[in-house]
Amino acid sequence: MGKPRVVVGLGSCGIAAGAADVYRRLEALLGEGMADFELKRTSCAGMCYNEPLVGIKDEKGDYLYGKIHEGNAEKLIEDHLLKGRIMKGHLVSSSVMATGEDVFFDSQVKISLRNCGEIDPESIDEYMSRGGYEAVRRIINENTGSDEIIGIITESGLRGRGGGGFLTGNKWRFARENGPGEKYVICNADEGDPGAFMDRSLLEGDPHSVLEGII
Repeated sequence: MGKPRVVVGLGSCGIAAGAADVYRRLEALLGEGMADFELKRTSCAGMCYNEPLVGIKDEKGDYLYGKIHEGNAEKLIEDHLLKGRIMKGHLVSSSVMATGEDVFFDSQVKISLRNCGEIDPESIDEYMSRGGYEAVRRIINENTGSDEIIGIITESGLRGRGGGGFLTGNKWRFARENGPGEKYVICNADEGDPGAFMDRSLLEGDPHSVLEGII
């Protein structure tokens, strides 16, 4: 691979814990030429209690470090990138070795949140590199009709997640049958469960998936 990649989690939980200061410190170290690496940003990976989170991807694998603050960010770069030494006291996940936090991720199967903590949420190119907007592209290229699209969604069994489990295909069909004229789609991002923050994670971490769903 090319340069090592250093990725800072800049979801609102990370920023509240000081991740923006970590990012600025890493920018300064990069500008000073301390080490040669690619600095990237991502969103919340779900492990809010270990924020700020900093991921490093090098030729050996992936490493996720927790509770990295402005004061120890330089040590992380020095140890991991310059000395090849793992900061085991801060390592919370890795593709190379087991950690005490592995149980947190092991049982998770991410669907809506699959890109959160993996991509730069503000990069349409990173979203598209993981299959984003492929459904929209197919509809346009294949000139798929509205009735056919509604049929596909109905047959898929896709349902609303608000508790009623109403078929999405039926909602789309009712809207289509409601006559001509302007119609509006409202993105309801209300947090129904206090402290759950599912919508916050999706909107911050993978906004293009929301836009594609609306389209």
